[in-house]
Amino acid sequence: MIRSSRIPALLIALGATALVAAGCGSDDDSNSSSSATTTAAAAPAASTDGATSLKDVCPSTVVIQTDWNPESDHSEAYAIAAPGGTYDKGKKRYTAPLMAQGKDTGVKVEIRAGGPATGFQSPTQQMYVDKSIMLGYVNTDESIQNSKKLPTVSVMAPREHWAQVLIFDPKSHDFKTIADIGKTDTKVLYFKSNVYMDYLTGSGILKKSQVDSSYDGKPARFVSSGGKLVQQGFITAEPWQYEHQVKPWMKPVSTLSIEQSGYPNYGETLAVRKGDLAKDTPCLKKLIPIVQQAQVDYAKDPATANGIIVKAAEEYNNGWVYPAALADYAAKAQVDNKIINNGDDDTLGDIDEAKVAKMLSIVSPIYAKNHITVAAGLKPADLFTNAFIKQGIGL
Repeated sequence: MIRSSRIPALLIALGATALVAAGCGSDDDSNSSSSATTTAAAAPAASTDGATSLKDVCPSTVVIQTDWNPESDHSEAYAIAAPGGTYDKGKKRYTAPLMAQGKDTGVKVEIRAGGPATGFQSPTQQMYVDKSIMLGYVNTDESIQNSKKLPTVSVMAPREHWAQVLIFDPKSHDFKTIADIGKTDTKVLYFKSNVYMDYLTGSGILKKSQVDSSYDGKPARFVSSGGKLVQQGFITAEPWQYEHQVKPWMKPVSTLSIEQSGYPNYGETLAVRKGDLAKDTPCLKKLIPIVQQAQVDYAKDPATANGIIVKAAEEYNNGWVYPAALADYAAKAQVDNKIINNGDDDTLGDIDEAKVAKMLSIVSPIYAKNHITVAAGLKPADLFTNAFIKQGIGL
């Protein structure tokens, strides 16, 4: 199964409150599930020291809600988890000691799959349904969209740049930028209600007449067109999948970055519920630097975290095929394309206010046009904080 775009931002906006009200509430401890399994090669218990201990400031289990099936795009979450933990096949969660460079912090981390595992509800929705979730994956455009009804505050950006791209056949087209596509009548497939497409058409980069929102996540139309179409994807997935997994195709595709078209979206920030920020602060002060360092270490050596991710995909067995070769490709793609990167300073994970401000200026009129009300007087500083980032932890 090709990875579909994660939950389109506008798709859930009008029904968010109703979904929260209808939510199933908190689940029981995943370790109690009869379908849970523990890997045979469990890691030996590691020592805890005062510098890394989270026992007195964090929940006994730090719950992280991801936005899709297990993949290397969730590297920082799995990089703080010890190998040899418990895979809950039914609820599709991985639970293990939360580690800080080989030292046990005294608490556990539970990493929850998203997408199909949550009925395609976004992490933001899940966070407001189940208050045991401390951190959820939230894009900047989504945080703006939900700022009134489901407000979140991003506390770290594990990825400096957004992995969302348009893919095309380099033998059929010689596009250098997305604007080059707009100079032709080439059809562009995308998931309905993705906000970036409103930006691309509204700014004249693409023509409204050439975009097609009927993309269903499957490669059939791209393949049957002989590569004449352009299609949305992720630089961490589709290039490898189309070359190695899509049997009717089995050759390279090229990519063009959505972000580089002028849409500086932070993808998959770690965010908390706005109302819980004060309560979570003591934990976040110690936890976020641990996550920063784990992401730095992952960029240098992804083997352990990728092993957990690949095993999770196998254990959950829900149609998501994620082999070790794809995990390795995705890890390398994130580094090579500066998705995992420090940005303009020496620190990984901090959020640039100017980028958030630009996103606010881009998407606010789009949401207004679509009758989505954002928080009154919303400012960039309402959407994120760098208070927990430790300066100097970086690549």
